Amino acid sequence: MKVAIINRSDERGGAAVVSARLMEALRAKGVDARMIVAEKLKSSPYISMAAPQWQLRRAFLSERLGIFLANGMDRSTLFRIDTAADGVALWRHPWVREADIICLNWINQGMLSLKGLGKLMELGKPIVWTMHDMWCFTGICHHAGSCTRYHGECGDCPLLGSRKRPADLSHAVWRRKEGLYRRPGAPTFVAVSSWLALLAHRSPLPAVSNAQVIANAFPMPGIPAEELGAAKGKGEKTAIVMGAARLDDPVKGLGDLVEATRRLAARDSALAGRLELVTFGNVKDPSALEGFGIAHRHLGPVRESAIGDIYRGAGVVVSSSSYETLPGTLVEGQAYGCVPVAFDHGGQRDIVDHLSTGWLCVWSDNASERADRLAEGLAWAATRPADMAATLVKNVESRFAAPHIAEKYLKLFESLLSSHRR
Repeated sequence: MKVAIINRSDERGGAAVVSARLMEALRAKGVDARMIVAEKLKSSPYISMAAPQWQLRRAFLSERLGIFLANGMDRSTLFRIDTAADGVALWRHPWVREADIICLNWINQGMLSLKGLGKLMELGKPIVWTMHDMWCFTGICHHAGSCTRYHGECGDCPLLGSRKRPADLSHAVWRRKEGLYRRPGAPTFVAVSSWLALLAHRSPLPAVSNAQVIANAFPMPGIPAEELGAAKGKGEKTAIVMGAARLDDPVKGLGDLVEATRRLAARDSALAGRLELVTFGNVKDPSALEGFGIAHRHLGPVRESAIGDIYRGAGVVVSSSSYETLPGTLVEGQAYGCVPVAFDHGGQRDIVDHLSTGWLCVWSDNASERADRLAEGLAWAATRPADMAATLVKNVESRFAAPHIAEKYLKLFESLLSSHRR
């Protein structure tokens, strides 16, 4: 079986990381899986550029210009919107033409246009589209937040500011998606979490509303749980880890975490003195990393190969995000025996069983309540016994281990190919 996995990058961003992992997991199963990207950072011979760089750049700039004009030249929303108005000729790529299955992932910012999706559908091959956010079933946004206009046909889009109207850009793109999804050869949609599938099921778009759930694939460290548990009690302080591509992205809730550590310290200074927050990732505003109530160490951007060592020496992994589709740091941390703490506001419930394999804070729109609940969760997690590591590792193995996820995709691919041959 030949599978062409299409994603904008092979390393930059969460979708890129998990798409590359899926390729490797499928190859380990004997599948000829290859990856086609617009940004190639890895040296793997099984990863190819989608097109010459100048073509990709032209498509990217053309789409951005269209968005810039449509949103009233508002830079603040320029990269929160994608229209798939332009892209490169992926249907002509030799790996696509040779493939038995086409697996789309995150394809925006000038990589694949909606017209190009139609061309892929005309090849007559089964297409699986793994959704890493909401874009497949909204008009133009990747996360709708509190907006429910995608329950209808979009329009009056908040991201278009003064240019929003019932028949605005978001409505036009939504209607184009509807037309494509009703055609023969429409993609089979996969959501990476139950939460994302629930949102998709509320969409009137055909095919999307029937999305099934297959989680992202994660490699296991292969370290005995007893060894991981023993490592947790060796340091003078218990490390709490938080990582993100950009830590001070407003969605990541860093301000809530800062306030939570201050409240934890005010309530239990002895416990706070035994804790250290370790953060990694990019930061646009260094002042966002000030004011923590416990010791703090920032590692800056860290390569994927080095992240395991950070988790191995830590006891807790935290995600203070306002919402996440399927937060990989919580899975990765658990695989190394770290107790996860997060808000129950997204795909976190697929990862954490409250009080069994971590702590889920009830979400609140009130910042003070969020900080209180996060502080309570951190205190609980930091005092868990080291032998909890075995339960955490088993949880990840049963839900997210790469061979397990690859097997689920294989069953889906085989089912689609079998139906296609009839």
